[in-house]
Amino acid sequence: MDAQAIGGSCLCGSVAYEIMPPFMFFQYCYCSRCRKNSGSAHAANIMMEAAQFKWLRGEENIKVFRMPDVRAFSTSFCTVCGSALPWLTKNEKFYIVPAGGLNDDPDAKPDRNIHWASRAAWYVPEGELPCFEEAST
Repeated sequence: MDAQAIGGSCLCGSVAYEIMPPFMFFQYCYCSRCRKNSGSAHAANIMMEAAQFKWLRGEENIKVFRMPDVRAFSTSFCTVCGSALPWLTKNEKFYIVPAGGLNDDPDAKPDRNIHWASRAAWYVPEGELPCFEEAST
């Protein structure tokens, strides 16, 4: 891929990849599966055509989990550090990329929230919370 490629990796660096814009979407998903997978209030996912994605290293360190009997949910992670990684859709046409794993600015912002009605009861929108430059304790 050329100079427009955006790099990504797992936390330990064992797995690396690059993606190429433009993206089909960049979204926050609040469904219970994405919350459990991300360990957070929502997942931040970017979707693109499979041809816009390339593994650079570490494919032997990737484990994919495909939920049986579910049309559109899978997950992928590094077997060394456990970081969430991109995964190929079941029809093998698209990649879903967890935005938190990107090393570079994707020059895009999330454009929608999905499964909003499924958000956690404890969720408070980020804009309603105080902001600090770093942790105080």
